[in-house]
Amino acid sequence: MKLLLDFFPILLFFAAFKFAGIYAATAIAIVATVLQIGYLRYKTGKVEPMQWISLGVIVLFGGATLISHNDTFIKWKPTVLYWLMGSALLIGQLVFKKNLLKSLMGAQMDLPEDAWRLTQWSWVGFFAVMGCLNLWVAFNYDTDTWVNFKLFGGMGLMFVFVIAQALVLSRYMKTDDAKDPS
Repeated sequence: MKLLLDFFPILLFFAAFKFAGIYAATAIAIVATVLQIGYLRYKTGKVEPMQWISLGVIVLFGGATLISHNDTFIKWKPTVLYWLMGSALLIGQLVFKKNLLKSLMGAQMDLPEDAWRLTQWSWVGFFAVMGCLNLWVAFNYDTDTWVNFKLFGGMGLMFVFVIAQALVLSRYMKTDDAKDPS
């Protein structure tokens, strides 16, 4: 359910774009993100900082798109989010000497420090590359191709990256056989 809720604005953006164009899709994405945040706040009582940032970015860049009637702003939105996430991880590591991924996921995974470091740096690199790739598609292809890439390419690459990361990290995972020699 959480995964569907996370992708709710993206799916609505895609559907609205196919039926009504980029400006209607942008307006719907703004409304959907506001509703998503409102629902999360009502249901769980809290909203993650990255979700607040995402709301701010969609309202800012989506609003600029609607006011100026220029789709350049909405095309920058994914890149800004990718780079903000990557920058947060990078600044956490370099400035505060803190692995933010370990802070967020340490309770779910028991990894040695070098594995956490590898994971952190791979996500920083992934977000940097995805931001550049979004800009390349956005400004070298038509808007329809960019929207398709945003949904299928972006999510597909994220899925492949997460699977590859799981395969790399699996060597650090302890199995039940390793814990119980009997």
